[in-house]
Amino acid sequence: MDEMQAGKIVAEVAVPVPLRHLLTYEVPDGLLERARPGSRALVQVGSRRMTGVIVSVGSPAETSTAKRLKQLIEVLDEKPLLSEELLSFVLRAADYYLCPPGEAVRAALPPSMSAAEKGGRMRKVRAEPPMVKCVRLADPLPGDPREELKRAPARARLLAQLPTDGSALPVSELRKGQPRAAQILKALAAGGWVEWEHRPPAPDPLLMPTVLENSEPKELTREQAAALASIIAALEGQSYRGILLHGVTGSGKTEVYIRAIEQALERGRSAVVLVPEIALTPQLISRFRARLGARIGVLHSGLTIAQRLREWTRIYTGEAPVAIGARSAIFAPVKDLGIIVVDEEHDPSFKQDEGFRYNGRDLAMLRAQRSGAVVVLGSATPSLETAFNAEEGRIDLLRLPYRVTPSPLPRVELVDLKRHRTGPGNQSLVSGPLVDSLTRTLAAGGQAILFLNRRGYAPVAICESCGEPVRCRSCSVSLTYHRRTGLLECHYCDHGQAPERRCESCGAESMTLIGAGTEQAEELLAELLGPDARVARLDSDVAPGRASEAILDRVRSGETNVLVGTQLVTKGHDLPGVSLVGVLLADASLHFPDFRATERTFQLLTQVAGRAGRGDVEGEVVIQTFNPGHPAIRFAAAHDYEAFYRFEMAARRELSYPPLSRLAAIRMSAREEPKVKAEAERIAAFAHRLPEVQRGQVSVLGPAPAPIEMVRGRYRYRLLLRGLDRQPLRRVLSQLVKPVDAVRGDIRASFDVDPVHLL
Repeated sequence: MDEMQAGKIVAEVAVPVPLRHLLTYEVPDGLLERARPGSRALVQVGSRRMTGVIVSVGSPAETSTAKRLKQLIEVLDEKPLLSEELLSFVLRAADYYLCPPGEAVRAALPPSMSAAEKGGRMRKVRAEPPMVKCVRLADPLPGDPREELKRAPARARLLAQLPTDGSALPVSELRKGQPRAAQILKALAAGGWVEWEHRPPAPDPLLMPTVLENSEPKELTREQAAALASIIAALEGQSYRGILLHGVTGSGKTEVYIRAIEQALERGRSAVVLVPEIALTPQLISRFRARLGARIGVLHSGLTIAQRLREWTRIYTGEAPVAIGARSAIFAPVKDLGIIVVDEEHDPSFKQDEGFRYNGRDLAMLRAQRSGAVVVLGSATPSLETAFNAEEGRIDLLRLPYRVTPSPLPRVELVDLKRHRTGPGNQSLVSGPLVDSLTRTLAAGGQAILFLNRRGYAPVAICESCGEPVRCRSCSVSLTYHRRTGLLECHYCDHGQAPERRCESCGAESMTLIGAGTEQAEELLAELLGPDARVARLDSDVAPGRASEAILDRVRSGETNVLVGTQLVTKGHDLPGVSLVGVLLADASLHFPDFRATERTFQLLTQVAGRAGRGDVEGEVVIQTFNPGHPAIRFAAAHDYEAFYRFEMAARRELSYPPLSRLAAIRMSAREEPKVKAEAERIAAFAHRLPEVQRGQVSVLGPAPAPIEMVRGRYRYRLLLRGLDRQPLRRVLSQLVKPVDAVRGDIRASFDVDPVHLL
């Protein structure tokens, strides 16, 4: 070792760059006291200054063999922000998911703490939040947006997102769906289409003290009491226990969660609660806050940077020992973790699809194991992986087989669309039996939810002459017509274009729209049901982010009595006035090119059916389908999870798919198909030469074009690796890291361990 390095102390630092190793720096004498694992440090990486997190500190012999080291510029924290437990957990997760450690560590910090500020210091949080820049439609408008702006699709799409009642939206909300929103809004303002205003930020309902009627604890059913007793016994053991709480919809799982967390708090321990989409479950937050008060800290991406920092700090200091949030809340800086709750554990939203591709549910189990905590996975439709773990005895199984409300599970009617091809008004979207049920429900003063997992007005614009659909120029999908914007839009890259009468393929003037989305369903239902129907729509077009809660509030108040929407309506909403649920096309998710399509269809149907009859009136469900005999539909109609589990596990066993095997995907993309294909074949050839593959311990499937072959102008290829046991698959993945990292130029390649989606 260089004499200049002799006797020096060095630090290994996780820096948010795409490197799979830590960077080593010399610790200057003046920083020795503050340079501790878990603290942020300002470092030089190439020509840039960046903020990293110190992972270890020691002598060069212990941490590095480097001869020439740069020095830490500054240590930014008086005491570590990440505890030893949390830092070690994040690094273990990074290793499992083959993610660069710096990228993983960044996920455990609020955005304001993961980047260097001027002088290396983090900016202070303002006592008063800054004014929010908002925009509204001009009154009057200078013309018809659909006509005047049909040659400017991006402008038309942005205008369509603005409320028509004169209220304003924050510019930040519009930016989420349109990267160039700021420039487009300036052009719209110059043309007189929109007006600006500045206003104080609206208080976030998830951060406000909440008072709910009937928030006092209710008497537990025998099954709830037994489940709670088992969880308390696990807490008293002060060691890891995994528990599946399998309860039908409306069985009172949330009450069990709250009481279990109260028991953890009484024992001086903390809790983490994960929900699939925090913006869609404010009722859950309200119930927790009503019972646990200010001890709740909320973490989700819808908060401002200042709000997220405040909540993170409250959790870090112990002021809020209960952290509630979406998947990233698994990295909450709680101390002495006692219990983790994963609500709706089956939901694919727990999987992060970009960058650090972790699964929040699986990391909940890992963190509980490493912390000696209890993890409770709750669902009415458990994922096959979780149910299989319970069957194998790896986790405990607790059941809540009955609802806590007076009404039983709703009765279900299957409507065969092969027999009911058209309904009233000679349309094919809403059958006669469903219209009859809707009419009866509204006449009795009830409410209804209708589920159609397709947004927009019509999914396809097609030429009647040659049969060619209008496709996106950048993605291998057809464009969806949205009546509100008057545009054909791509749901993958946000491209929009005005519809043309003439077919681009054959030149015939015979373009027509086929199929139906939620926009068309909303319009049709209002027409079929007449003035008694107050119809609203809930999908990502009308309810970006937290806007969904305003729509749900109108349902709770009775202002809306018919709600039509995509899978957003299937989430864990508690709407006691809803007595009827209609599924307009149960088959839509059955035919995805994914081995989990049957499982997801069963889960969606069961979950949306569970929205009916949660109050005093018995529920009714009408499922329209072309395949009434399909097991996913038949078992969902019978509320029979066990029968579905046995059927689907037999199919998985025959094909050796998870949970009976382990999967990993290598995803690659490039602007030129031959290049990405050649690189994918090179990596596959390397994999085939590995001993684990030659011995048959790991199978190599592909490479092949992804089911959606092109997105945003990039051709996509996929290589699947399947192993019956985890260890051989891990060895293969570790040997593929170098070949994957060796891709150059425009080609992008990434690992996806335990993929949830195969599209």
